[in-house]
Amino acid sequence: MAQVQYYGTGRRKSSVARVRLVPGDGQIIINDRDVENYIPFAALREVIKQPLAVTETVGSYNILVNVNGGGYTGQAGAIRHGIARALLQVDPEFRTPLKRAGLLTRDARMKERKKYGLKGARRAPQFSKR
Repeated sequence: MAQVQYYGTGRRKSSVARVRLVPGDGQIIINDRDVENYIPFAALREVIKQPLAVTETVGSYNILVNVNGGGYTGQAGAIRHGIARALLQVDPEFRTPLKRAGLLTRDARMKERKKYGLKGARRAPQFSKR
């Protein structure tokens, strides 16, 4: 029989995370590596586990993640967003606590693009009278 799986896509900055929740014992696998090996900072590992803590489902799902783009912080935020969205598929009742914690909102802050005639997004060439 096919095993139950729940999917969620999370994004932050230039990172995209595809998250699968499978009933299990609470393992988190990111890009075929354990979370401790993939993300070296404990604070970011806590960020990833936030949606589980809010919905009180810690240890009841194995989390399989494919994430690419960005750095550690952006990827951790994308994974958190994806887990929150997948938990909505598990139980629609989770919407209220997740929304109250701000975990369903996509963080829209992105890197601003460089414009022509400038050295960066807003940095202008140095001005000289002569």
